[in-house]
Amino acid sequence: MRAESTWTDAVVRATRDVAPNIRQIEFAPERGQVVWTAGSHIDIGVMVDGRADTRSYSLVGEPDAGCYRVAVKREEQSRGGSRFMWSLKPGSRLSVSAPKNLFELQVGRPEYLLVAGGIGITPIVGMAQVLARRGEKFRLYYCGRSRREMAFLLELFERLGDRLEIFAADEGHRLNIAEAIAGLARDTELYLCGPMRLLDAARQAWAGAGRPATSLRYETFANSGRHAPERFWVRVPSHGVEIVVPENKTMLDALNEAGGEVMWD
Repeated sequence: MRAESTWTDAVVRATRDVAPNIRQIEFAPERGQVVWTAGSHIDIGVMVDGRADTRSYSLVGEPDAGCYRVAVKREEQSRGGSRFMWSLKPGSRLSVSAPKNLFELQVGRPEYLLVAGGIGITPIVGMAQVLARRGEKFRLYYCGRSRREMAFLLELFERLGDRLEIFAADEGHRLNIAEAIAGLARDTELYLCGPMRLLDAARQAWAGAGRPATSLRYETFANSGRHAPERFWVRVPSHGVEIVVPENKTMLDALNEAGGEVMWD
């Protein structure tokens, strides 16, 4: 259930395609912007097949007075959120939450490596801008299928120069995350956002190198992308409950709607 004090109406100000299948959407919250930091995300109320639902999106860039920006990848095999977001036009109205940050950049560290895979660039853009503005020592490794499909590439090159390295699969240039981690200075902090396979490899290499867990910070997509969404059954024998979870809902939502008393943190 939404806490009304944390949600507000917003109006779309502009949209632009930042890659063939990625659209940036800029909107202004009616209550005015809440202070946020790089790595933050917001929840957005969407309509999927005529039903209200919620999706979470990272905020792009550094805070800008009165404006939020998100970048949404159009997914044909999705639960419907991206189709709704791509349908928005200037003047469209929607409901958004206050920003939250579970992937916060810790400034003032000796050195940083930022790693982004595909649409995982969205929270990383703001981090790179903050570090560049502060004159911090860092590099950004950006991975994707091709340069054409990589959002914000030109802006990043203009801002970061040789601190940005591109790993485009169609050019035969793939990131070996284990080798990258092995070559880092001991006190480097790694911030990573991307698909599960990249995150799994990074966590394994980081732990194998004996590096402190607190120096690896990451965020990944809600869906690993390995499988198309499909409905499934859930049975709770202790309560005699058996329900089907639709493609566009979480198990928690489905249990709540079935009348189950679910506690979570």
